[in-house]
Amino acid sequence: MPDEIRASHILFDVKSRSKEEAKTAIKKIISDLNDGNDFAELAREHSDCPSGSDGGDLGRFGKGAMVPEFEKAAFNLEIGSTSDAVKTSFGYHLIHRTE
Repeated sequence: MPDEIRASHILFDVKSRSKEEAKTAIKKIISDLNDGNDFAELAREHSDCPSGSDGGDLGRFGKGAMVPEFEKAAFNLEIGSTSDAVKTSFGYHLIHRTE
């Protein structure tokens, strides 16, 4: 397992929307990704995280930099793949590993 990776994400903050709204939004984004839409564009349009303006790019990060649930999912992704919904204390994330 690498010591450092690069990933992007789309955050659905459950503080600004209901859990059901977040799950519905995630399903829609996954469908859009399966239809060939660009992850970065979807992040710009839908992410509740400030990184959304950068296409969800979180830059490079090592182990211990992210909350455990996020880190485990991100480090287990193949380069170029996207996770299913990952629940953390921040809300629900779709994670896309870029490097």
